[in-house]
Amino acid sequence: MTQANSSVTVAKQRDGNWSFTLTFRGVTHPASGKFASQLQAQAAGMATLKALEGNRQA
Repeated sequence: MTQANSSVTVAKQRDGNWSFTLTFRGVTHPASGKFASQLQAQAAGMATLKALEGNRQA
């Protein structure tokens, strides 16, 4: 069985803040957060994805 891809997408919102959208196991979760910079949004998204994936070792 093939594992679905997981990813984090970062986007700038109309109000000038940044947010991330998370895709985990093929399910896309809505945009989260109001971050001042793109880097903050990306770091938060990656931390969230890592927490969901757990400590899986390949």
